[in-house]
Amino acid sequence: MEKKNIEFATFGAGCFWCVEAIFSQLNGVVSVGTGYSGGTTANPTYEQVCTGETGHAEVCLIEYEPSKISFTELLEVFWRTHNPTTLNRQGHDVGTQYRSVIFYHSDSQKVIAEKYRKKLDDEKIFDSPIVTEISPATEFYSAENEHHNYYNNNSEQAYCQFTITPKLDKFKYIFADKIKKI
Repeated sequence: MEKKNIEFATFGAGCFWCVEAIFSQLNGVVSVGTGYSGGTTANPTYEQVCTGETGHAEVCLIEYEPSKISFTELLEVFWRTHNPTTLNRQGHDVGTQYRSVIFYHSDSQKVIAEKYRKKLDDEKIFDSPIVTEISPATEFYSAENEHHNYYNNNSEQAYCQFTITPKLDKFKYIFADKIKKI
């Protein structure tokens, strides 16, 4: 059996349910784990992170095959599927746990992310400056089981219908050529 070359990316872009629903559909993404990173509390719970006092962001740890999708392509999806100009907020989700953040896993990822952010700012792609944090990856704490595969398991729930479904529809339209073929 051929061993795959696997790399990791960690993104926070608001609620991790939205991020997971989007990135899990990309061709070349092997898995997407929901969890918490960037804070000081060891083994935090969802309730603790929601207080905003742990320093953690809701993030997704993305396992991907760089032969099928590049880190730059992942960043393109990241930048276009949330608002990177709002500090500690995405829509109705407010607090440091919902911050826009890239936790890089290598110097190469750091350089690529910083160059991409600068390019977007220089070209004034957004009406306001990008506030996305770019920091080294820290310990990733997996979220509780009910937060994994949330959209697929709860697509009829109101939050999913009014927040995630419209994001997914936009994503599928913009990135139709990058979606996994079923």
